[in-house]
Amino acid sequence: MKHARLVLAIGLAATTGTAIAGPQSFTTARSFAMGGTGVAVAQPASANTANPAMMAMQQHDWANDFGLILPSVNARMADDEKVVDQIDDIQDTIDLLNQQVDAANFTGVQQSAGRLQNQLVELDRDTVRADAGVGISVAVPSSSISVGVFTDATLRATGRGNVADSDIALLEAIKNNPALAAGIDDIGDQLNSDGTVIAAAQGEVGLSLAKAFTLANDNTLSIGVSPKYVQLRTFEYVQEVSDFDDSDFNASEYETKKNGFNADLGTAYRFGKNQHWTAGLSVRNIIPMELDSKSGRTYELDPKATVGIAHRGDMHVLTAEADLTKNKAFGYGDDTQWIALGAEFDAFRAVQLRAGVRHNLASNDNNDGIEETTQYTFGLGFSPFGAHLEVAGLFSDTEVGGAVELGAAF
Repeated sequence: MKHARLVLAIGLAATTGTAIAGPQSFTTARSFAMGGTGVAVAQPASANTANPAMMAMQQHDWANDFGLILPSVNARMADDEKVVDQIDDIQDTIDLLNQQVDAANFTGVQQSAGRLQNQLVELDRDTVRADAGVGISVAVPSSSISVGVFTDATLRATGRGNVADSDIALLEAIKNNPALAAGIDDIGDQLNSDGTVIAAAQGEVGLSLAKAFTLANDNTLSIGVSPKYVQLRTFEYVQEVSDFDDSDFNASEYETKKNGFNADLGTAYRFGKNQHWTAGLSVRNIIPMELDSKSGRTYELDPKATVGIAHRGDMHVLTAEADLTKNKAFGYGDDTQWIALGAEFDAFRAVQLRAGVRHNLASNDNNDGIEETTQYTFGLGFSPFGAHLEVAGLFSDTEVGGAVELGAAF
């Protein structure tokens, strides 16, 4: 197995259970393409996870009776320091050095020791991060009570190389001492450097209820609630360099989990000439929850409040959104508090062009891993005869990602 255990563990963390989700809230592909927005622009099926109140708000005539997402999938990857490639190169150098030991090529051993020393120095505290999410949603809007059901799961996993000073000193000595190079056996058994994977996850399944009221001024106020069952998970795995190729791995030994009930609340207000403006407020996870990892690191799921405003026309949507609360990082990364802009142009109900940008107000240079600053998003929607295919992309200085979604609305 060529890839390091650090990389394998990130992948395994994403499959350690059937109901997992991460610190970053789940977003549909449409929201993904519009800078992560949705509080004031969510359509019925996406309202379940963005703002339940929007499920009862009047949509276009062709999207008022039923909404389905089956499924929506997204993923992001940040590896601007090329951690995966670095670990592959380190493994190759360890294998080469051991081959040179077996062949009594001690000059080669010294050269490989110097190369391995440089590679470990470069790897130290470099970080790779992966995010993934999947969701399913059904919504039935109604003039009485709108009802929806949903389940979603997202994960954030970060991996880091931690290099021991003793390894650098050992390799320096081997590089400069032919006698020491001749006495080396298996170099992996003598190294103490390790790779660490930390993941935080949350899964949920819930029911959404929403009701819209026409006010005396003819504006519309909608209120929604989503009671749900939540599962939190953490995963923390540390493996020494010498065991990176060990295939004996039991993910359950490194995870913790906790179950409980929670709820999301939302409200939306439609106003203005021809009711083209919508303001929305959503509070997700109103009951704080905590879960400690195996090492005692605490994952905190706190209430998250987001406010948004949108202008909607026959062929366009423009929206602005801001988190009112900070989302605390778990593992090696930034806290997040997003402000975002999103736009959608609808061409005759057949093709939708989307774009967005969002900026993290909580980003700082002193974070313990990969920064999250400004991200740019884009996407396309295809909706012939009520069926939907949504695709989206994301890029920033450190990250790339994408989303795809199948669904229906009528």
